[in-house]
Amino acid sequence: MLARRHRLVRGIDYRTVVRRGRRYGGARVVTSVLLTEEDRPPRFGFIVSKQVGNAVVRNTVRRRLKDVCARNLPQVPAGADIVIRALPASASAPFADLLADVSRSLGRVENSVGNRA
Repeated sequence: MLARRHRLVRGIDYRTVVRRGRRYGGARVVTSVLLTEEDRPPRFGFIVSKQVGNAVVRNTVRRRLKDVCARNLPQVPAGADIVIRALPASASAPFADLLADVSRSLGRVENSVGNRA
């Protein structure tokens, strides 16, 4: 589970990341990343719409995505804001596939930060 300091909670933060951040697409999720120069832990937000499924399915997908992000926390640069939007395919995807999709997207973020420095 992600601690509160690792979560986006305000709507304006979600909008800023989705509109101004870089987008990394996958088969089951779309990851938007906004790198800031702030000295703070990375923050994550999740968008799981009704297209994914009913409330039980949406909450299951959200819990899985939170666990995936908690596992990938060490590789995410400090100050990053990340919004993960679940696609309908994420409802039936095994946990390992979600982990692979998000890890691939976050790996791209890590690589782009390494190239900037």
